[in-house]
Amino acid sequence: MDIATLLGMLGALGVIVVAILIGGSASGFIDTPSLLIVVGGGLLANLVKFPLDQTMGAFKVASRAFVHKSTSSEALITECMEMAGVARKEGLLGLESLEISNEFLNKGVQMAIDGHDPEFVRKVLNKEINLAIERHEMGEAVFKGFGESAPAMGMIGTLVGLVQMMSNMSDPKAIGPAMAVALLTTLYGAVLANVVALPMAEKLAFRTSEERRNRHLILEAVDGIQEGINPRVLESLLTTYLPENKRELDKKVEEA
Repeated sequence: MDIATLLGMLGALGVIVVAILIGGSASGFIDTPSLLIVVGGGLLANLVKFPLDQTMGAFKVASRAFVHKSTSSEALITECMEMAGVARKEGLLGLESLEISNEFLNKGVQMAIDGHDPEFVRKVLNKEINLAIERHEMGEAVFKGFGESAPAMGMIGTLVGLVQMMSNMSDPKAIGPAMAVALLTTLYGAVLANVVALPMAEKLAFRTSEERRNRHLILEAVDGIQEGINPRVLESLLTTYLPENKRELDKKVEEA
């Protein structure tokens, strides 16, 4: 569970609700037609941009923003170095007895054990990386699209409310409440875009970047193990995927 996503989203919504309650009654901020225009209209407008299956698939991808079992690059390097040492001493068949935690790493190692050519293994893993990233980026695009549609639909709702208000100018007392209702659609659109849709798109982009880096690290590791590269040389190659401060820390740990 990524507590930061949940905490950030609920916290932002909570701050808005508290500010509304402090200023007065919350009932004045609830309007069904405004919600219908912003939420329903925004989702339907997004269907013009993206096919239905990709729109529905985006909600599955969205789960990665809340529930995501991420393996750190440091842990992956440690695991890969252990495998490189075993392969160096016992050959690739010696890796069969190891329990591999990462599914993508396990697939690459199993292909190597089965005797596939390194070039073929590299091609298959590269293809899988590209397809996985493509699916994730589509999910990001759908949420980003909704983040763009929601404020626009909010503005449309506000214009609809203003037209209705202007058509009933005979009662001056009704102008204030009608104006408030008209502005609610703009509020709903801004909240949905800036608290839900766009932050979700950014978090998914971060997850995609993280996964791309780790998968390329695994690709390098499997390739090095198959080629029989010296574990120390392979370690130097893999640590390039770490930030500079992490590399220095790892060196100090090894020296100690």
